Amino acid sequence: MQTPQEILKAYWNFDAFRAKQLEIINASLEGKDCLALLPTGGGKSLCYQVPGMMKDGVCLVISPLIALMEDQVTNLKSRGINAVAINSSMSKKQIDITLDNAIYGPIKFLYVSPERLKTRLFQVRFAKMKINLIAVDEAHCISQWGYDFRPSYLSITDIRKLQPNVPILALTATATPDVVIDIQEKLEFKELNVIQKSFERKNLVYNTFGTNNKYNRIITALGRLNSISDSGIIYCSTRRKVKELFIKLNDQNFSVDYYHAGLDYEERLNKQKSWTKGETKIMVATNAFGMGIDKADVRFVLHHDIPASIEAYFQEAGRAGRDGKAATAQLFYEPDDIQKLKENVALKYPPIETIKRIYNALGSHLQLAIGSGLEERFPINIAQFADKYDFNILVVYNSLKFLELCEFIKLSDNYKQPSQLKVLANNKDLYSYQVKDKTLNKLLQFILRTEMGIFDEYVRINEFKISSKTGLTIAEIRAKLEYMVQLELVDYIPKSDLPFVTYVTERLADNNLSISPKFYLDRKKIAENKLEAMIHFLTSDRCKSELLLQYFGETETETESCGKCSSCLFDKSEAKNLRKIIKKAAIDLIDDHDKIIISELISALPNHSRAIIIENLRWLADHDEIQIGPMGKTFVIN
Repeated sequence: MQTPQEILKAYWNFDAFRAKQLEIINASLEGKDCLALLPTGGGKSLCYQVPGMMKDGVCLVISPLIALMEDQVTNLKSRGINAVAINSSMSKKQIDITLDNAIYGPIKFLYVSPERLKTRLFQVRFAKMKINLIAVDEAHCISQWGYDFRPSYLSITDIRKLQPNVPILALTATATPDVVIDIQEKLEFKELNVIQKSFERKNLVYNTFGTNNKYNRIITALGRLNSISDSGIIYCSTRRKVKELFIKLNDQNFSVDYYHAGLDYEERLNKQKSWTKGETKIMVATNAFGMGIDKADVRFVLHHDIPASIEAYFQEAGRAGRDGKAATAQLFYEPDDIQKLKENVALKYPPIETIKRIYNALGSHLQLAIGSGLEERFPINIAQFADKYDFNILVVYNSLKFLELCEFIKLSDNYKQPSQLKVLANNKDLYSYQVKDKTLNKLLQFILRTEMGIFDEYVRINEFKISSKTGLTIAEIRAKLEYMVQLELVDYIPKSDLPFVTYVTERLADNNLSISPKFYLDRKKIAENKLEAMIHFLTSDRCKSELLLQYFGETETETESCGKCSSCLFDKSEAKNLRKIIKKAAIDLIDDHDKIIISELISALPNHSRAIIIENLRWLADHDEIQIGPMGKTFVIN
């Protein structure tokens, strides 16, 4: 057997593991249950991928996000590792074939959404698989105290019973002390075992700034943060805000692009690749961007809007500085933002009666009889549905999400799914149709020549690209593919611009649709508590790093103020005095154009280090007392 280091080098071309990775890997190799707590950028995926490669059989990976599963599968395949994913946007036939491949094929990693675990089809097939490890990603989702509780995670213990000797590895970047205990209890660890890396990120400075104009502050921040080689992310809460901010920054000639889940798959992929390679410097995005993206040299993460919890903020901010070099996270908020966020939390929990009315209207809209629909999926135009039944669109969306939390339905997050195709017939049967139909022959010849593995698994296809290469029209291509579906030669799933609703249970009658008022109120209260903790983080004058560490259970006695965040630089009296000294020295140096060269200011203050002077200049710029030039060489006193 190869060693973990040899596997790491052979497939990932790394010479050494990061802190705690090898300890976690060895626990899995020794058959121990383990909870791995690593901050964003700590390399959680390798902790199950390496032992999964070393041991005979399949590593089952349970993950809640379709986009994250797709990223992981794509990454593993690019390294020559056989990996597949099953999620709620797939058809029954797709799922059936994929599970068979996991039993009889050469698959090493099987990614599934937690909802899949409860189905009879999965459980029967799972019992036949040779599983070497169960990896639970985003493990905080199993805890009712977590910020993203998903009841479907509780099904993990059911599949453990089917293969009781398989160790489990739970992984998360965000868990409070209560959640750490809860995860191990809910997953029925044979013995408690937590391997944790400190959440402290000494290279990352956390800043929060109240302002009357977020856009101007972001422009100012980018002017001094965004050098020729620096990459960064700006997070916004909605797609509309993402597009608006992108247009403004693009007009200012920043190297910028935008990303959200509503874009076509290939468009998202191309934008991600361009940013990862450094061709685009700044990505304005919703929180759909960042999960599973392996880019270490992100120098800054800015927040245009306040995340709903410290866990969400910590994950997003933590995408900066993963290479260990200096990086910054800056969050800007205006006076009304906190009140709006409180209102948004209230909107996320419509009254129970409203949720029930929307559930019933959904069944009518989909023409689904009571007692039918189990595990069936339907495309849903939420805006059209809301308009048809005179519901507020936001109330509809939040009601569907709560129904998902109650495990009545599953709402896919996989908008704009590309077309997919799998050949079901053998070569001989295909050929018998090819010789009879010239158009079909031309189409199949191109597909079989360009899409390797199409006999074994579903592959993404682009009808427009096929059209440009074959000369066939889009209509001809789709007609021939549908014709082959009828003959059961292929399975063809056309692209969709809509999300899907999958019924986890059959459609229930009014008197059988039970929503626990206690569960509803508990979830609402937890969301409110998470928000209050976030507001405290924003407005407190304590060290931001210290607040984060305390929240995640690292006590004050084990930590000290970072000395660099917005609170530390503002609060310390010596820092205030130093800023006065710097500003007075700058006034003494001012030239006819009201500009000061930073290097001259540093020379004029020989008793203070260059780093300290620049850090304080940045603070002054962040608080609108000075303006730093775009190349960071001059500044103007306001």
